[in-house]
Amino acid sequence: MIVKRHSVAVFDFLSIVLFRGDIMRAFVFLLDSFGIGALPDAEKFGDKGANTFLHIAEACAAGKADKKGIRQGPLHIPNLVHLGLIAAAQQCCDKKISGFSDVTPQGKYGAASEISWSKDTPTGHWELMGVPVLFDWGYFPKQKPCFPRELINNILKETGFSGILGDCHSSGTEIIKELGDQHVSSGQPICYTSADSVFQIAAHEETFGLNKLYEVCGKVFNLLKPYNIGRVIARPFTGKSGSYERTANRKDYALPPPAKTLLDKFTEQGGKVIAIGKISDIFAQHGISEKITAHDNQELFDETLLAAKTAADRTLVFTNFVDFDMKYGHRRDVIGYAHALEEFDRRIPEFMELMQPDDIAVITADHGCDPTFSGTDHTREYVPVLVFGQKVKAENIGKRNTFADVGQSLATHLQLEEPLEYGKSFLNDQLSG
Repeated sequence: MIVKRHSVAVFDFLSIVLFRGDIMRAFVFLLDSFGIGALPDAEKFGDKGANTFLHIAEACAAGKADKKGIRQGPLHIPNLVHLGLIAAAQQCCDKKISGFSDVTPQGKYGAASEISWSKDTPTGHWELMGVPVLFDWGYFPKQKPCFPRELINNILKETGFSGILGDCHSSGTEIIKELGDQHVSSGQPICYTSADSVFQIAAHEETFGLNKLYEVCGKVFNLLKPYNIGRVIARPFTGKSGSYERTANRKDYALPPPAKTLLDKFTEQGGKVIAIGKISDIFAQHGISEKITAHDNQELFDETLLAAKTAADRTLVFTNFVDFDMKYGHRRDVIGYAHALEEFDRRIPEFMELMQPDDIAVITADHGCDPTFSGTDHTREYVPVLVFGQKVKAENIGKRNTFADVGQSLATHLQLEEPLEYGKSFLNDQLSG
């Protein structure tokens, strides 16, 4: 496909990809919360010393992440190692990462720093796609009650409830254990928040109703606009007293990015974006051609493989692997996180077999969530940038100044007519012919 060229500068930007005539596709594997070392400003966020990958690797190497029938011994992720994960992560910490021998990376590898002013999920995703968040979100204070009285009064008036439960900062699994019985008997929704700019509502799928929960979340989302809160998240659960479990029917109501992302610009120019997992919700459905849902990392990988088999020219497939964050990072489950990394790693060759000659793939993350750290919140960290494909040269791309370098590089590969406002491409003259 020939795209319009506006200037000599734009021609230089596109010179490596124009007129090749081959199929141009890109795949983003986002390992939600897989940080590789505290950022220089981590102390401002209370995250000095956090390092999701290093601490998981150390626990595995020390035999502290063994569980019969699940996993044992040092972290075994040979495919990620060959793609440059150890070499990338080693740039972000001053000690050797335990359990690994030296391997020559087979792809481009580096780490990216976040310039946005927060460490939440939408912000990380948006910056990766070229739009940093250079303003402060609204947050709720870490006290009880934490929500403004005026907001609660408006919610009760709009929904007809006599009251809410929670009204505090909490882990989602813990607050369901604590208040699940009271919720089922009273019919009042469980409302809570976290360190992110978020209002979460938990309710029982059978006794409260899933559609009713979605309806309530939509109303609350509209009421929250004056508070500049990024998301309302529906958190449905099922089960009986003592054995409540969250289901996969989570739904996010999110503000859109503050400017057009790579996804918007690419689809406007005839490209296709396939969003797998919670990507569509994170971008408030902006710039999305097709939305595919899946319940866990294995289903997410299955859907990504299916897309790799069928996606046409100028398609971007963007998958969020949510289990790393939701099931293991926030729950401070080192064993589960290590096991999930090993499961992900084992499937990488399946994807590589489906890659076409001009495909590129990027493995990255949106923030950290160190399962050995205090509390249950995200951690302010570098994220890995591992880039591979048949025509991608193996190279250390170093520490990138912004997550937006990922989006800018994808813009290069996917023949976007003009560069994004933020970020510097690491692909401009680094593809083999």
